[in-house]
Amino acid sequence: MSASDKALSSSRSVSQEQALQGFDSLSLIPELLQTLTELGYQQPTPIQQQGIPAVLEGKDIMAGAQTGSGKTAAFALPIIQKLAASLTDKLESKQATEGKSAARKPIRALVLTPTRELALQVHGSFNQYARLTQVTNALVYGGVSIEAQAKTLSEGVDILIATPGRLLDHLRRGSLTLDELELLVFDEADRMLDMGFKDEIDALVKQLPQSRQTLLFSATFDESIYELSKTLLRKPVMIEVGERNAAAVEIEQRVYAVDSDRKLELITQLISAGKLEQVLIFSRKKVAADKLAANLTKAGITSQAFHGDLSQGAREKVLQQFKLGELRVLVATDVAARGIDIVELKYVVNYELPYKAEDYVHRIGRTGRAGNKGVAITLLSREDEHLLEEVEVILDKRLPQQWLEGFEPDFSKPVETPRKGGRNAHKQRAKKRALRSSRK
Repeated sequence: MSASDKALSSSRSVSQEQALQGFDSLSLIPELLQTLTELGYQQPTPIQQQGIPAVLEGKDIMAGAQTGSGKTAAFALPIIQKLAASLTDKLESKQATEGKSAARKPIRALVLTPTRELALQVHGSFNQYARLTQVTNALVYGGVSIEAQAKTLSEGVDILIATPGRLLDHLRRGSLTLDELELLVFDEADRMLDMGFKDEIDALVKQLPQSRQTLLFSATFDESIYELSKTLLRKPVMIEVGERNAAAVEIEQRVYAVDSDRKLELITQLISAGKLEQVLIFSRKKVAADKLAANLTKAGITSQAFHGDLSQGAREKVLQQFKLGELRVLVATDVAARGIDIVELKYVVNYELPYKAEDYVHRIGRTGRAGNKGVAITLLSREDEHLLEEVEVILDKRLPQQWLEGFEPDFSKPVETPRKGGRNAHKQRAKKRALRSSRK
């Protein structure tokens, strides 16, 4: 073995030892520690350090953590451990009680996610973490065959990852029961409420055992999240990593003031001249996303739209192309992009600011993940200046505007403010914010 090979071998040994020491302090079982070492995990993130012990102790949790903070592992690892510890005893007991040679596994843990993309991402994580255990998991979401999912469920599964609508479909069909559920996870609860899943959540909770452990994870906190937590959690442990509703410190935020009719020209130049690779661009509407992707492609920048009008198969194909670098730009709407998880993604662009300020935090959270550096660029037209003010309020910081040479705004042009994001709506949101603050 050469000296360099010996050094590399020694380095790996130290790294693995450090990984074991870091996660070993959280009382994880050997199977999980071995898996984490093989995956290259070294030290637990803050949300993992606080969340894993609390879950193992059986406590309800209300956790605030940005995407890319390691929150999936924070609930997946302890859930797998808890189920693995009692899996054999429970199956043997059920088998003896029913007098069967083989007992169907009951669903003991349920993870609810707002989107199909996020459900797929979480499912993949559970598969990775549980591979050295006997714990099984399944995935159900809309847009694909419900019959195939029902067949998988009929064979029994320990952990179910699901979107709310499709889960209720299975419950109504009798494809599954949740009578023996022990753990319930709401992943990105704020987005579930934003997407209008409150009625589905209420209908679902009525069918769950009251004696369960519930974990609620949210990137942002507002009054609706607190109201939801009161109905779901019992004496929860509050965990927050970083400032509430804050963007990750690894993200550089730039705001370029530009006329709305010159945004396409500006973003084309930024991508081409700046040689930006893998850019995720956010658009407020699906039609606008289609148009922007088509225009960028015409300009020689391989682009594709990514939104809810695409079939599930098409969405998965487009996302895979983007991850592989076959597409340079993905133009997405807020809902569709929620589950996008690309660790090396460096650039996120707000082609338009979102009407809901909290969505800005979600958007730029697609970059700067797992400790990597990221850049979030906002193209600001005068029509959206009031929306920037909303963003600055929740970030509790100013985002200085800058001009790019040749793209300075023309202040002689009239400003047309869209009704939905108009100044009256802005004033109403500001009034609600002030009212919430006065109640605290």
